[in-house]
Amino acid sequence: MKRKFAALAFSAYTMLLMGQEPIEPLPVTVEYDRAKAELGRRLFIDTVLSQDRTVACVTCHSFEFGGADPRSVSVGVGGQKGTIQSPTGMRSETVEKRLNADAAYRAWFKRLYGTDRITFMQVIDAIVEFEKALVTPNSRFDRYLRGEAALSKTEMEGYRRFKAYGCVTCHNGINIGGNSFQKMGLFVPYAYDEKVEDRYAVTQQSRHKNVYKVPTLRNIALTAPYFHDASAKTLKKAVQKMSYHNLGTDLDEEDVELIVAFLETLTGEKPKVLE
Repeated sequence: MKRKFAALAFSAYTMLLMGQEPIEPLPVTVEYDRAKAELGRRLFIDTVLSQDRTVACVTCHSFEFGGADPRSVSVGVGGQKGTIQSPTGMRSETVEKRLNADAAYRAWFKRLYGTDRITFMQVIDAIVEFEKALVTPNSRFDRYLRGEAALSKTEMEGYRRFKAYGCVTCHNGINIGGNSFQKMGLFVPYAYDEKVEDRYAVTQQSRHKNVYKVPTLRNIALTAPYFHDASAKTLKKAVQKMSYHNLGTDLDEEDVELIVAFLETLTGEKPKVLE
């Protein structure tokens, strides 16, 4: 894992030496089928897709909180609490049965897909089309990268330190993360909780304990609490804990405040499909 981290660090460092920005701006617009996206939006907020009809995708992926869940853990059907924030869902056969029993949905799907019977894959297709439209462009940092706006001196220094301390090693690219799995506690051990599902729960390889997908930092100011265990309630605390455990660096107050100022420039515009 440390060898992989070193390779990522070298790649990011090489980009910096070549004068390339390790972060890319989001496209201002994306192509998607608006009609299918509207259907997907309806399915995303409809409790019909949960076993007891009490929760929906939006229950755990709130539009108000950048697509995240503001609770420490997500609450599913029957009030059950998960070990980490997680999505909802049920068997494909049940989804098809319920939607085909709804005349309005049958008509909607027939108009868009040309079939008399709704299939699970059509449901997935519509929801994916909606999620594709959830791009949040034109953050102040995106506009800075495109040469359309300037960051303040404080924000610019925060970005410089974000790169200098190595945060950009894992948080890079167009999503500012989301493109690798990394260990929580790479340099300073992080308490392991076997009840929390990590990469090990999938692979059963001991080296994958406390390994999680690196989250995107886009709209990070909206998505508290932070980490798989919701242990950081504020962005400031998240920066302190992450730098200590995964960079082996105990940042001082000034460092943290500057980096937080930079992170707050990553909030984009509300997706047009939600208007």
